Parts: sequence; structure tokens; C-alpha cells
Amino acid sequence: MAQNWSAIPEADSLPPVPGLASESELSFPPWPKRSQVNALAHLPATNWFAACTYSHHEKKIASCFRDREIECFLPLYAARHRWKNRCSMNLELPLFPNYIFVRIERRHRVRVLEVPGVLSLVGFGPTPAPLPDFEIEALRSGVGQRRIEPHPFLVVGERVRIKRGPMTGIEGILQRKKNDFRVVLSLDVIMRCVAVEVDAEDVEPAPPGASHKTVAHDLAGRSLPTTNNVSR
Repeated sequence: MAQNWSAIPEADSLPPVPGLASESELSFPPWPKRSQVNALAHLPATNWFAACTYSHHEKKIASCFRDREIECFLPLYAARHRWKNRCSMNLELPLFPNYIFVRIERRHRVRVLEVPGVLSLVGFGPTPAPLPDFEIEALRSGVGQRRIEPHPFLVVGERVRIKRGPMTGIEGILQRKKNDFRVVLSLDVIMRCVAVEVDAEDVEPAPPGASHKTVAHDLAGRSLPTTNNVSR
């Protein structure tokens, strides 16, 4: 039996169904703009992490990282070592023995752990703890432009803020060594400190009672430790 297609009404002539929104009433989310897509694509996907290594193998492991195209940073400091035969020699030693900083995506941590001599990534349980970028930048500046040396890790103390120079805005513990001032900078993730020599005019008291957020906003979004009162 032949179908009479002419008897079927057009869609536009169909009566509206109660409770069903018409096409003109429907709203759909707009497609993202190209600029928004590009902005998401350029969000930083990598972080700095601290890799724990075997002792006295830091330089060799850092070389392996570079061979495998893993961005790393091994801060060194100059030290003069005197041997038992009274001969002395200038050496470049790791600022943080047993630690190398690597910049990776968290999901690529296996690439770091596969390098011989790497024991683990510092973190909380199985989750690696990222280090703030500004701490690594401060270390680079300190190693390249100032005399820097290891220092015992300090938990509490009096805090100051460096107000000029390449390390502007960094907070630390103010100490005096002979006639020179030093600011002790703490890297809480690996519980290590370094002491950087500064001029007295280059530091100022850290704001007492300043909150973590307040200090971060003062430094254009850089996260800094909580401050305490300062005494010289």
C-alpha cells in the first residue's frame, strides 16, 4: 500500500507541545574564543621538585638529567678544602647535599626516578611536593651574584625582607657574622637553609603579623613564608 506523504504535516505547522521549550527559547553555551583556548594551552604544566639522591653523586646525576633532557638545577658553592697533607684546593660543592631540583610535570616523575642514583622525590607520602618558582629563582640569583654557603636549618627566628637587588622581596632570618650581615633563607620542603651576605641597607624588618596572603599580594602573587617580629 502506497504511503500518502502529502498527508504528513510540516514540522513548522505542528502545534506546540505544552511544557516543551521552543527552539527560540533554548540557550546553548557559546563556543570558547580562540584567545581563551590559547591561554589554557599556555598555562604552566611543570613544577620544580626536589629529587633525593645518593651522597657524592649529585654532579653525575645532574649530568644524567641533562642527557635525558630533564631540566634540572644543582646549586653549587665555592669551598676551600684542606687535605691531611696540608694541601688545600678550591672546590665546588653541592649547596644541598643529596638534593637536585628538577622541573617536570608531576605525571612524568617516573622519568626522574628511573635515573640511577635517584632515591625519591621529596613530598608527602606518594605525592611529590612542588617548590615555589620564586625560591628557585632566588637560589639562582644567590649562586650567580652573591657569596652563598650552606646553613643549618632553622625552624623559628627573627625575619627580615630583602628590599633591593636581585633577591628583592625574599624573607629570611637576619644574622651577623663578624662585621657582615647575612640573611638565612629557608627551603621548607627539603628542610635546608642557605646564608646570603647582604648590606645592612638592603634589608628591612618584615611586617610583624603579616599574613601569608598579604605578603604574597605585596610580591605580585609570589608566595612567601609567614613573618614574625624582627630584632637585630
